[in-house]
Amino acid sequence: MASNVNPTVRRRRLGQELRRLRELKGMTAEEVAERLLVSQSKISRLENGRRSISQRDVRDLCGVYEVEDQRMVDSLMEMAKDSRQQGWWHAFGDVPYSVYIGLETDAASLRVYDPQVVPGLLQTRQYAEALISGALPETAHTEIEKRVQVRMRRQERVSSGENPLRLWSVMDESALRRVVGGRELMRDQLEHLVEQSQLPHVTVQVIPFDMGAHPGLNGQYAILEFPDTADSSVVYIEGVTSDLYLEKPNDVQKYSVMYEHLRAQALNVDQSRQFIADIAKGYVR
Repeated sequence: MASNVNPTVRRRRLGQELRRLRELKGMTAEEVAERLLVSQSKISRLENGRRSISQRDVRDLCGVYEVEDQRMVDSLMEMAKDSRQQGWWHAFGDVPYSVYIGLETDAASLRVYDPQVVPGLLQTRQYAEALISGALPETAHTEIEKRVQVRMRRQERVSSGENPLRLWSVMDESALRRVVGGRELMRDQLEHLVEQSQLPHVTVQVIPFDMGAHPGLNGQYAILEFPDTADSSVVYIEGVTSDLYLEKPNDVQKYSVMYEHLRAQALNVDQSRQFIADIAKGYVR
């Protein structure tokens, strides 16, 4: 297989196929766990792609599901092998949100709402460093620098001239008003935001304070969509100690509808760009 196989996406696809085989067999995850003498949580983690899966796991599960097509077994075993490869982010050591990075790396489009800060894919290096330092005050400088480097590497999906990520960002005015790292740094960041918003695959909208209450007041979230129709969309909600991934169609639909309301209530693209530029002028050098 090619060396650029995304292990995170491979695990998701493999997990979805294993879930399909289990459901065809009419078995619950608990019943499968009892047969294999493992925990039910292990079966669930394998199916949702949050856990690395071995070829032995695949072999055992195919045995339980009585899969007779050897070509299918071989294909699943190969997917398990691919899923254990390391993505580019592993070179940076233990990255706390590596699952999300894997999904973002393979996504075709990303819709993100940020109520407090400029989204990571549109941040300057200086803004990212100041933001991470402020958010993690007890973290060593080397760890902060590693996170900044990962963030800059992620931005290649936006800056790439070949198959760039389709990014739609809606942010609250507070993200533009919060002074991160000083006023001059903020001016540079907002000017960068204006420049990025002019890319054909990047859309930026702002919800001003005077819009009042809106559906995004509950917090930040992102919706990832993938080029392969076999890969279901994912809603990502970042947490302090753990992150939440929602993949059920009903959940994704609810967040998608909420995002449509956010886009409708925000300033249009041209108004948003001018709004950001005007605030940037207020941050005198």
